[in-house]
Amino acid sequence: MHLSRRNIWLSTRDYVFIVFGLLIYAFGFTAFILPEKVVIGGLVGVGSLVYFLLGIPVALTSYALNLVLLAIAYKIVGKQFVIRTVFGATVINFFIGVMQPMFPEPLIAQQTFMNIIIGGVLCGFGIGLAFTHNGSTGGTDIVAAMVSKRSNVSIGRMMLYCDFLIISSSFLIFHQIDKIVYGLVVTLLASFMADQVINTNRQAVQFTIISRYWQEIANAINNEARRGCTVLDGMGWYSKQEVKVLLVMCRKIESVTIFRIVKSIDKDAFITQANVNGVYGQGFDMVKLKMKNVKHEHNKDGLIPPAPAVPRDAKP
Repeated sequence: MHLSRRNIWLSTRDYVFIVFGLLIYAFGFTAFILPEKVVIGGLVGVGSLVYFLLGIPVALTSYALNLVLLAIAYKIVGKQFVIRTVFGATVINFFIGVMQPMFPEPLIAQQTFMNIIIGGVLCGFGIGLAFTHNGSTGGTDIVAAMVSKRSNVSIGRMMLYCDFLIISSSFLIFHQIDKIVYGLVVTLLASFMADQVINTNRQAVQFTIISRYWQEIANAINNEARRGCTVLDGMGWYSKQEVKVLLVMCRKIESVTIFRIVKSIDKDAFITQANVNGVYGQGFDMVKLKMKNVKHEHNKDGLIPPAPAVPRDAKP
C-alpha cells in the first residue's frame, strides 16, 4: 500500500480509536462487572473464572490464552488476523491489568443490576468503537474463526456456544443462578450495543420518489440537499402511463430535508423510505477491504481473454 499522508493519518486515527474503545471496555468490565462477581463471555470470562478460583489476575490468564490460541490458529486464520488480534489483546489486557486493582468494590454500591447494565453498555460501546475502526480483541473470535474454517458452523453461532458455556461454568463456583442470568444480560446487552455503534456509523436512507415534477425535485435535491439522484424509467400498471422514478441515497439525519424538498414541490408525490445499513462510494463511506492480488495468465499477445459465456440453451 502506498504510504501517503492520508493513509498514515487514517491508520493513526484507527489505532487511536481502537485504544480508546478498548479503554472504555476495560473500565466497564473492571469497575462494574468484575466486582459483582459476574462471569461474561469470551476469554475475559475464562480469566474471571480462574481469578475467582485461584486469584490469578484476569489479564494474565486472558492474554496467555489469546497467545496460545493464536499460535494454534496462525496457519488457519492468516497473518493479518493474528497481527490485529495481538495488538488488540495486548491493549485490552493491559488496561484490565492496570484497572482491576483500582476497583475492589463496584463503583455503585448495592446496585447490582444497575452495575450490570452500565457495565454491559460500556463494554458494548467500547467493542463497537474498536470494531468500527478495524480492531480485533481475539478471545472466542479465534475459536470461532478456526471452527468456521473447518465446518459449516457460522462464526456467530460458534461464539454464542462458547460464551454460553463460559457463563454457565460460573455456577460451578458460586452455585447461584442469578450470576448466570447477569452474565447473559451483560453479553446480550454488550452485543446489542456493539451492533448499534457499528451500524449507526453507516446508517443511511434510500428514497424512491414518483412525481410528475421529477425534474424540479431532482434539481432541488442536487442544489439544496447536495445529494445525487438516479432517474429510472417505470410504468404505472394501473394507469398504463410511463413515469420517472427518482432513487436517492442520503444520511439518516438528512432524510427530513429530502421530505421537505419533495413536499414543497409536489404534495401528492409518491414516496417510499427504507433504512440502509451501508452505502459506499463517492459522498458516503469507503469500502475498507484489502483486495487479493489476482494473477493473470498471459499469452504472446497479452492477457488471455475470459472464456465466452455459454447460452443456457446451447448443447454441450
